[in-house]
Amino acid sequence: MGKHLNPGNEAFAEVLNGDYVDKTGLIDILNSSINTKKKLTCVSKPRRFGKSYTAQMLIAYYDCTCDSHELFDKYDIKNSESYETHLNQYNVISLDVTGFISIVKRSDGELKLSAVPNMISNALRNDLVEEFPELSDCAELEECLIRCVNITGRKFIFVIDEWDALIRETKDTAIHDAYLNLLRGLFKNSDVTPYVVAATYMTGILPIKKDGSQSAISDFREYSVVKPGKFAGYTGFTEEEVKVLCEQNDMDFSMMKKWYDGYTIGKEQSIYNPYSVMQAIDMEEYCSYWKKTSAADALSTYINMNYEGLKEDIVRLMTGEELEVYTDDFQNDMDTFTSKDDVLTLMIHLGYLAYNTESGCVRIPNEEIRLEFNNLIRKADTNRLAELIEESKKLLNDTISGNGDAVARAIEKVRESNYAPNYYNNEQALRYVIKFAYIVCVDKYMKVEELPSGKGVADVVYIPKKNTMDPAILVELKWKKTSEAAISQVKQKNYPAVLEEYGGEIFLVGINYDEKRKMHSCEIERVEK
Repeated sequence: MGKHLNPGNEAFAEVLNGDYVDKTGLIDILNSSINTKKKLTCVSKPRRFGKSYTAQMLIAYYDCTCDSHELFDKYDIKNSESYETHLNQYNVISLDVTGFISIVKRSDGELKLSAVPNMISNALRNDLVEEFPELSDCAELEECLIRCVNITGRKFIFVIDEWDALIRETKDTAIHDAYLNLLRGLFKNSDVTPYVVAATYMTGILPIKKDGSQSAISDFREYSVVKPGKFAGYTGFTEEEVKVLCEQNDMDFSMMKKWYDGYTIGKEQSIYNPYSVMQAIDMEEYCSYWKKTSAADALSTYINMNYEGLKEDIVRLMTGEELEVYTDDFQNDMDTFTSKDDVLTLMIHLGYLAYNTESGCVRIPNEEIRLEFNNLIRKADTNRLAELIEESKKLLNDTISGNGDAVARAIEKVRESNYAPNYYNNEQALRYVIKFAYIVCVDKYMKVEELPSGKGVADVVYIPKKNTMDPAILVELKWKKTSEAAISQVKQKNYPAVLEEYGGEIFLVGINYDEKRKMHSCEIERVEK
């Protein structure tokens, strides 16, 4: 479990030995809360977004048993008026809740998760007694803390990492209650909190579990990926920070943006996954590092719940659409779901979806996460989702084979499915159906809509990803005209010009919907290179 009382600054010193992105400005925010009514802070964000690094930074800064000037003097916090006031001035309690859970899992059944709250309390008390033997007659943790403050003249800074691990690990509400009661005893106790706690920084994936419609520990000020407030810029890497990293490590910034950007956090419009960025730099390869986290294992479970047609909505997200989500009813756990919105809100907190606070909509943020969804969909083996994938595979093969009639029939089938818009009355509605019809392309192609080319704008272009032999596909749509007219426009306005640097085959696909006859038609031509 490690040392919980004043663990020192060695862990953060190791962090600084690598490529470090300066996030010390967060310390100044926390300093402003010390010994105020705002001193209890809970910041939640997805796995691999730097929660543990932040915890190590705060421990090194506040721990009174070490001198951390050398670690912090060259970073942003040095310029803050609060820097010297709080540097190494407090007793620090450090908790990583996953450490206690690991002990239970290694005990071969001798321990249960129900033991974790008492394990935490006993571990903290034991550390205090070991450091201050005169506390050995204190039976309760709270008494130990109060007397320790009296002895040292220093209050405590609590830094709790993965605070929600026990909430995530078990559905047992009795265990939840016991754990939350432990936290209430420390942070919502008028006989303890004012005298012991200078400030608390608690971090995890989930916001604090709700008790009905309110937070179960109501005195905490909560900041999450849905409502990040002043911590928005500290959720992950900003675009400017990633640009600097790319310059320092000779990495392609455009590729970094494509793979790991896309999270809109509060007013920050471009937040990157820090773990994946650093892995890409270390491995010198752009790919999904998300699959190497345990969060990926949960994705299929939540999608297969299929609340209110969730699977179909996931496919909509994969085509590039956005979905409106109501986040307020989410109970901040991984088991209490009453609607599709609850599941989608959980996906926001896990980092699978990016949430725009202004529009209230979610989308798949980047290539890394899109690949994880693609892998899941490609392996689909049930219901309409699997049927859609199989039909889309056949549609792609028919397109490349030049079988326009088969393509038209396949599009008609999608038109009659749940994936089509309710009002099928214009070219935009047809475009919507086309994206679902070609859903299998998301695994092999980059899709670009309304791509300027030649003398006009191509409706939908599928450009093969690197290192494949797949042909490019340029789709032009018409409403109440003819598919031949669509192909004619492509040629007249020289839409294939946008692909002149592409060395492979190009297929021109003209699709029309005859509103009177209620029929689609398709014309396909192969461009000789």
